[in-house]
Amino acid sequence: MIGRRFLVFCAMTGFFTATDQARAQSDRLQSSDLLRMREVGAVRISPDGTRVAYTVISNDGPRRPYPQIWLMTLADGKSTRIGGEEYPSGNAVWSPDGQWLAYQGVAGGKSGLIVAKADGSDARFLAEMDGTNTPTQMEGNSITWSGDSRRIAFVSAVPGPETAEATGDPVVITRYLYRPDAGEGMTHFGDNRRLHIFVVDAAGGTPRQLTSGAHFEHSLDWSPKDDQILYVSNPEPNEDQFFNHDIFTVNATTGQIKRLTATESAEYEPLWSPDGKKILFLGTKRGLTDLETTMEDTHVYVMNADGTGRNELGGAIDNRQGPATWAPDGNAAYVAVQERGNRRLRRLPLSGGSGETVVSGDGLLFSWSVAKGGKLAYSMRTRSDFAELYLRAGTEPAKKLTDLNAAALGGKQLAPVESFTFISNDNRYEVEAFLTQPVGKTANSKHPLIVMIHGGPHGAQGPWLDLKSQIYAARGWATVMVNYRGSTSYGQAFADAVFGDQNGNEAQDVLYGVQAAIRRNPWIDRDRIGCEGTSYGGQLTAWLITQTRLFKAAIPQAAIINLVSYNYMTYYNQYEQMEFGIFPHQGTLMDEMWRRSALRYVAQVATPTLLIHGENDNDVPIAEAEQFYIALKDVGVDTVMVRYPREGHGLREPKHVVDMIERSIRWYEKYFPGGGAPRPGD
Repeated sequence: MIGRRFLVFCAMTGFFTATDQARAQSDRLQSSDLLRMREVGAVRISPDGTRVAYTVISNDGPRRPYPQIWLMTLADGKSTRIGGEEYPSGNAVWSPDGQWLAYQGVAGGKSGLIVAKADGSDARFLAEMDGTNTPTQMEGNSITWSGDSRRIAFVSAVPGPETAEATGDPVVITRYLYRPDAGEGMTHFGDNRRLHIFVVDAAGGTPRQLTSGAHFEHSLDWSPKDDQILYVSNPEPNEDQFFNHDIFTVNATTGQIKRLTATESAEYEPLWSPDGKKILFLGTKRGLTDLETTMEDTHVYVMNADGTGRNELGGAIDNRQGPATWAPDGNAAYVAVQERGNRRLRRLPLSGGSGETVVSGDGLLFSWSVAKGGKLAYSMRTRSDFAELYLRAGTEPAKKLTDLNAAALGGKQLAPVESFTFISNDNRYEVEAFLTQPVGKTANSKHPLIVMIHGGPHGAQGPWLDLKSQIYAARGWATVMVNYRGSTSYGQAFADAVFGDQNGNEAQDVLYGVQAAIRRNPWIDRDRIGCEGTSYGGQLTAWLITQTRLFKAAIPQAAIINLVSYNYMTYYNQYEQMEFGIFPHQGTLMDEMWRRSALRYVAQVATPTLLIHGENDNDVPIAEAEQFYIALKDVGVDTVMVRYPREGHGLREPKHVVDMIERSIRWYEKYFPGGGAPRPGD
């Protein structure tokens, strides 16, 4: 189909041949290319810097993307998959002496905690690692080694006090947070299982449960000097309603627990310093945050081993930070920092300051690990590829160690992505947007524009490779992504600017960005503008078509349509309270939320709308799409609802993603005047 679209365009210019047609089909991205693409996820370099364990995430399986651990010997660059070809694996953790690798996977036909030699051989099953469908975001390590490399602590789930009744017949609901995290094979309700800490000898034996009770314990790190294990828990009596992680230790021998922090804000992902005297962790300052998305930018802190002397290490950086790891010498921390749509790595000295950038450039840093000798291994998505594995030794330039997508991307034209800024409607902010130009643009051609709105709202888009945007570009369509107010990576004041103003000025930022792109690029076809987004981006898409006739077609995905109904159905119920400052039932907020809901203005919609939603979405329940679908039908708007089975919030199964992209293309082609092919200018 791509070749046929370009045949129409090139026939107009009078130079298209059969050879050109074949080339147009082969050198431009198509949605099916996703199934061949892979990406490097977590990266762990061995303590001596001789090996790197890294996960490769593939998209060619029967269902969701699946990770598998690979082990690379840095001396010769050779990689070996460990854990078996047919099984997923992940969460690799080196023993402190570098002789062993623990991970989650399969060995001997059993699934759970596995330990293998440093070269990946002699894998042995140690213990089961069960999970829960209760939302427990912002987790750190689930596996950690003792300092002497003889024992392993891990996190596993056990039934909670409500589990039996909540899974019986009838189902009895007593917890506030009763909806599960979404996903394949999920039940309609939470299993109420609790995460606890277990310890097992690396040589084998029966695991011993260290913690118990009705709370959750996770994010482990074993002290390099003694038996103290750091962990995170929310001990609040109303933990389902109030997200407030604190840091604790538990003695691996005696089981004695000590609380290290007691604040109204959140602390998480703690790590011991190499000498065991200090603790590095992520934290917030505000009393109200949320377990799904936080308005407050996370910062990096250091405190003494007993919880005293808390110091904000990343205070000089006005941007979202984390995660963080210790430098091997213990005098600094390596910290991920979001910067203008990118995610880079900085080294922050304990003495303070903004430190130095060690992984720079345009891209999205995924994971990193530092060996004792200073070797830095990391994975990063760039402008031209999904995340690959890189190695930096000392002051030498980084070396790319993998090329997973050479076959999938080889010979493909990738469209350039340009940044531009504009002044917001209220003259308060300079807003950044990213324009992906269409492939095949000439001096006289006119091209459609698709507005792609990110979710969150506390997230961001950037210049790194976005596959859907590039697939659109391969068809001759431009895309624009606006980091509207509320977006991260532009400082705390910018992230806060959406507070109490959902579907307000941030929606105007999107419209102003679109108009700026159109005015500055006369090749954009003003009669063929489309709009789409997922989650909060879907919410803004639905809102915008109630406010303007600019868009010829729209595709809200996993969209919030009615702020009132959404608040009482989502699995994370602090969100609207965080975004407005009070509960919906307090004051006149309920009326205000309805006034800011797209459903209230559905009679103003004339834009053909394709609604996309996952059947198992408990983040934004599918009832949001169902309401809008019926309302749009009542109004007489051309509307289709596509429901994807097994999917939660946003689509993950690659075949569903491919189907969604193809449906999106056909939707725009159907409603764009003259179809989607580029055409001559005026």
